[in-house]
Amino acid sequence: MIKNKKNYKILVTGGAGFIGSHIVDRLIGEGHKVFVIDNLSTGKKENLNPKVKFYKADIQSSKISQIFNKEKPNIIFHLAAQIDVRKSVEDPIADAKMNILGSLNLIQNFNRINSTPKLKKSAKFIFSSTGGAIYGDTNVIPTPETHIELPLSPYGIAKLTIEKYLNYYFKIFGLPFIALRYGNVYGPRQNSKGDAGVIAIFCDKILQNKFTPHRTCSGAGQPIINGDGKQTRDYVFVKDVVEANMTVFKRNITGVFNIGTSKQTSVNTIFRKIQKFIKSDYKEKHGPGLAGEQRKSCLSYKKAKKTFNWEPKYSLEKGLEQTVEWFKQNN
Repeated sequence: MIKNKKNYKILVTGGAGFIGSHIVDRLIGEGHKVFVIDNLSTGKKENLNPKVKFYKADIQSSKISQIFNKEKPNIIFHLAAQIDVRKSVEDPIADAKMNILGSLNLIQNFNRINSTPKLKKSAKFIFSSTGGAIYGDTNVIPTPETHIELPLSPYGIAKLTIEKYLNYYFKIFGLPFIALRYGNVYGPRQNSKGDAGVIAIFCDKILQNKFTPHRTCSGAGQPIINGDGKQTRDYVFVKDVVEANMTVFKRNITGVFNIGTSKQTSVNTIFRKIQKFIKSDYKEKHGPGLAGEQRKSCLSYKKAKKTFNWEPKYSLEKGLEQTVEWFKQNN
């Protein structure tokens, strides 16, 4: 277990973003010293906890080395990323620059400043990976960590690549790491423009246009379901994801773990449930399917349960209720 928490200097990359800002709030609430690196491409300043030290910087930048020299973090929660699967398909080079080279820049600097055995003993690199995009389409549902990874997008390939790099730095340099493979995370603060999460997109579009007069199914506010909408995902609430991060932070463990609910839900079902919570009457409208999109994704969390006693606490209904309420208040 992590002890003497005041001795830890914690960096959260992407700490102004959706998941990162929730992790920052939890760390601050527990009395930790935290600093954030975020380029604000999708993150928002209003998400930043007022008690953090903030550096506006890109993780690919040479400034990272200077920041590490000054702050000397011994714990990293790495969430900064290009997270849109569709954008990774459209521009895999840009995706690789951010998600592979940017992450390597962090890992290399982190390993450099934690170079001695004593420093490495207290160091930990906690990486936000993906379970939703890393396995590809599989008939093993829920999918365990032992299943072969065959990602269908450059985004998934990049995340898997960084997991392999982290394992290399652990085996060769003794740098401890945890890679958390998330399902489809949703909840308050999700950016419907930048995060490309279907729940956030549906909430935003439906609420923005709920009271627009004379709207039609082809109107600007009409949410579009890609393909037949029967593609399934494992939707995990952001508070459960934060709890997983905090738990592995406090445990002396290393490795790769799925963080999901082991339940499949179709996009059509998500649309209908959000309609119900918002009390809207949009009809389903379907568009073409997207390249690189999986048909189904569902994660086994048995390893996390066995290793550090984590399991999801929020049902889809409870999580959606809190999410819709947040979008109502911030739309």
